[in-house]
Amino acid sequence: MAKSRNTRRGRDADATVVETVDGGLARLVPDRDRPRAWTLLIDGAPQSHVDLDDPAHLSFEYQRRLGHVIDLASPPGKPLQVVHLGGGALTLARYVAATRPRSTQQVVERDGALVRLVRRELPLDPTARIRVRSVDAREGLAKTPDGWADLVIADVFSGARTPAHLTSTEFLDEVRRALKPGGLYAANVADGPPLAHLRGQIATAAARFRELALVADPTVLRGRRFGNAVLVACDLPLPIAELTRRAASDPHPGRLEHGRALTDFTGGAAAVADATAVASPTPPPSAFG
Repeated sequence: MAKSRNTRRGRDADATVVETVDGGLARLVPDRDRPRAWTLLIDGAPQSHVDLDDPAHLSFEYQRRLGHVIDLASPPGKPLQVVHLGGGALTLARYVAATRPRSTQQVVERDGALVRLVRRELPLDPTARIRVRSVDAREGLAKTPDGWADLVIADVFSGARTPAHLTSTEFLDEVRRALKPGGLYAANVADGPPLAHLRGQIATAAARFRELALVADPTVLRGRRFGNAVLVACDLPLPIAELTRRAASDPHPGRLEHGRALTDFTGGAAAVADATAVASPTPPPSAFG
């Protein structure tokens, strides 16, 4: 295990924490503009940003969009029961705890060494009802009681790719089992031109949920660059108007597609089953600047 850090911490911290975890080399890099904020990178790929002083601050575009989904999942302030598949630095779990006190959350993060690093360097609020399991995402999801979750968020990457077994209809069957009737599913999907993976993930969700929406940077949707798209699914009508407004008003405005436009965007792609599933594409070096 490699580790290095400066002895100074707190508001004037300027040291990067470097440690080998199960998934590669983790780096916690201090944010120069926010005294107690850090960015987590794994093998150079940005994974999470956390502000310990303001856990409701979401820096990454895709996490901000997932934050909108959390905000619209039920009336403001109402506690939620949330399953997070993929933990990173526990950014979204912290967000739920800060914006919806008394929420109960389960985080499934396979990388136990990463969980220990994050807990040590970026400790959770001890009053937050957050349970972390260090097991495979699908295995952890299988342990969730039937109909328990108001919201399931999938943000799982291994070596910057989403594992194949988390991209299939069978995986979504487990998601549906864990959700309450009318519960929400939201996934961070990373892809680039020609967007075959993203189109397949939309088709897969459409095979299991009645209502879908997709939010992403317009250049990603046009297939001009690699990036993240947030896929939202439910059996009840989604808050399309408000989600559209929030995405459009972000610092980096996003575009929302739903209904016929989203069906057309899918372009006849087929739903993905376990037998045919593959991991998401490897990001190009340019994806991380």
